[in-house]
Amino acid sequence: MHQRAVRVRQAGLIAGAAATALIAAGAITYAMAGDEGSSDAVPSAGSADAGFARDMAVHHQQAVEMSYVVRDRTDDEEVRRLAYDIAQTQANQRGMLLGWLDLWELPKVSADPPMTWMGMADAASGEDGALMPGMATNTEMRRLGSLSGERAEVFYLQLMTDHHKGGVHMAQACVRACEVGAEKRLARGMVEGQESEIALMAEMLEARGAAGRP
Repeated sequence: MHQRAVRVRQAGLIAGAAATALIAAGAITYAMAGDEGSSDAVPSAGSADAGFARDMAVHHQQAVEMSYVVRDRTDDEEVRRLAYDIAQTQANQRGMLLGWLDLWELPKVSADPPMTWMGMADAASGEDGALMPGMATNTEMRRLGSLSGERAEVFYLQLMTDHHKGGVHMAQACVRACEVGAEKRLARGMVEGQESEIALMAEMLEARGAAGRP
């Protein structure tokens, strides 16, 4: 019964994410015409808008990589569906963020440390590949690729829970500080979607006799 409830909830999340992706796909066409914040000014390279776009694109890329790794390491359909949904959603969002940077004619990389736009330039040292809070280290990525079955499922769910928590924190900062309406709406959608997935992953971990990492 518990597994059925998890599957039903997961199906709802996937459907919601698909709808969000369809809406988001059109958002880039009016990136500068949102009803929140500035409607016509192109953000500067050091703005929260540009910083969020650059940093979240990097953050999302690792989530996509983790998700495809675990799809090859387990036969569990629930985990595979969740991983596929996360990979597709975050790949689409990453494309939007990079597209906005192109639209604004701003660089996709910066000499400033990640999260400088949030006033958190020292939040992550970049040691062992973890460029921002919540990101997995290179060692953790290698370990994920070495596991299989339920051990891979549990480690992925733990890593992705931490990853989402870092992403939610960053998206919340954009909601507060970004000026482009479409980007603020995308960030708000990220918060809602990833918080729902965090709750779902907690249930999936519990079903496997595990919990999130402290």
